[in-house]
Amino acid sequence: MLAALSAGALNVFAFAPFGLWPLQILSLALVFRLALSQASVRHGAFIGWAYGFGWLAAGTHWLFISMHRYGGMPGWMAALAVAVLAFLLGALAAMAMGGATWLRQRWSLGAGASLLLVFPPLWALAEWTRGWIFTGFPWISSGYAHSVGPLSGFAPVIGVYGLALVAGIMAGCLALLPAKRLPVLLAAGLCAVGVGLKTISWTTPHGQPISVRLLQGNVPQEMKFAPEHIEATLSLYYDMISAQRADLIATPETAIPLLSSQLPPDYLEKLKEFARKSASHVALGIPVMDGPMQYANSMIGLSPSAMAAPYRYDKHHLVPFGEFIPLGARWFVDMMHIPLGDFTRGALLQAPFSVRDQHVLPNICYEDLFGEEIAAQLRAGQAKKIPQATILLNLSNIAWFGDSIALPQHLQISQMRAIETGRPMLRATNTGATAVIDARGHIVAQLQPFERGVLSTDVQGYEGLTPYCLYGNTVTVALCIALLLTAWVMHRTRRNNPHSPHKNR
Repeated sequence: MLAALSAGALNVFAFAPFGLWPLQILSLALVFRLALSQASVRHGAFIGWAYGFGWLAAGTHWLFISMHRYGGMPGWMAALAVAVLAFLLGALAAMAMGGATWLRQRWSLGAGASLLLVFPPLWALAEWTRGWIFTGFPWISSGYAHSVGPLSGFAPVIGVYGLALVAGIMAGCLALLPAKRLPVLLAAGLCAVGVGLKTISWTTPHGQPISVRLLQGNVPQEMKFAPEHIEATLSLYYDMISAQRADLIATPETAIPLLSSQLPPDYLEKLKEFARKSASHVALGIPVMDGPMQYANSMIGLSPSAMAAPYRYDKHHLVPFGEFIPLGARWFVDMMHIPLGDFTRGALLQAPFSVRDQHVLPNICYEDLFGEEIAAQLRAGQAKKIPQATILLNLSNIAWFGDSIALPQHLQISQMRAIETGRPMLRATNTGATAVIDARGHIVAQLQPFERGVLSTDVQGYEGLTPYCLYGNTVTVALCIALLLTAWVMHRTRRNNPHSPHKNR
């Protein structure tokens, strides 16, 4: 268990900002071997739990910063909350390793069948489950480590959880060494296929490039909602927006720290006037109040047309404890001083923001962790229920997590969404990472974190649907089931053949 715990903690170096992606496969191979060597299902589950706990505690330790430094929660309580989260989510890894141990014993599988047909699909199914159970928390899911490297070519086909399956198969191949050398060819073949898939252009350019200005206000989190600093923040973003025209000018999430109904009477009107006179489109991050105790984490879009109604996007996938209060958790949320902590939820399918001949689909902060939801919106565009988005736009404020690895981790998540969808991703953030990511997931421009600045560039939109956008996670789940069925058929065949020993060769 100590070895599994250490492997899990070291696994964080496979992700941004470190980028040592082979470490993800190596650490998983070690855990597979450790679980394979266990005589009991319980011990196999403990191995998985230790690995999952070490990985998630190390990879999301920055949650402590938001709860303690900015939320005012006692340090011991914040540390305990991070540990409990890692402990609970580690249960999914425990179920994967314990389940694989149980199937290996029940089906009398040898090392080869276990490590290639049972352990990888159960691991991928556990990662997929983490993406939706209790509304989901798929941060640093194992597939994100492969947003770079040879395996990234699989992302437009089977998505981030499919990458977890491919990485699991490669880990199984490594775990078979040195006793069996044939798996080396399988691992090399998977890398070759991944490299080959990277040469395919799944989407095509749409329309003409648009000029973009992404604003990074670098407003310290401890000052963001302080009443004495709000006037300065409003002036800051008005000046940054109106400094120069662009086809699209985007601010961070809640750049305006007041409800729209609390703004000075002429504030939005002055921005609308700037948009009209400069032929600019402004994407403004702001909370919007719809009634007593009803407010949304929103983006308001201002267009040059005097006849057009303001565009509005409301955040759909809310953060537990930060943006909505789970049942029975009021006491926990009350220990933190988080403003606007109980938002209303927007619709899953919302039309994109039209900017010249491009269609910009917003997502706010945490929402870009859920690739299947973005894919669903793009499929709706294919079905003509809404215009099909050609550019993705993420508005974020992760100043809550200080100068931590949360910033580059979130940037890597946005890269994965760009690869999965074959569309550029624009990121306008408060403290970083403000960046432009092209349709292949490459960072083409980026501001230095924790500095005030504007990122100006031209962006080309793309149209069409990748296989992942068409089928979502269905293909990955089906592949996992197919591998498990193959292992079961092998077991049944051996058991029903009287001339074959009841063991795997």
